[in-house]
Amino acid sequence: MIRDRKDPPEPSEERDCPESSHERRKRKEHESSNHDEALEETFPASDPVSPFVPAKAPD
Repeated sequence: MIRDRKDPPEPSEERDCPESSHERRKRKEHESSNHDEALEETFPASDPVSPFVPAKAPD
């Protein structure tokens, strides 16, 4: 299971180990990629609502 950095640690898990610069860069790239993907998925919602109201079909 993949866990976020903000998840509480397991009782057997050691969380006080320092993060290397390579690990930090990789984590930041992953977070940025996730943010970009989330933004792309919400893009249509950012478009303004169309004021166009279709007319009734002629009888």
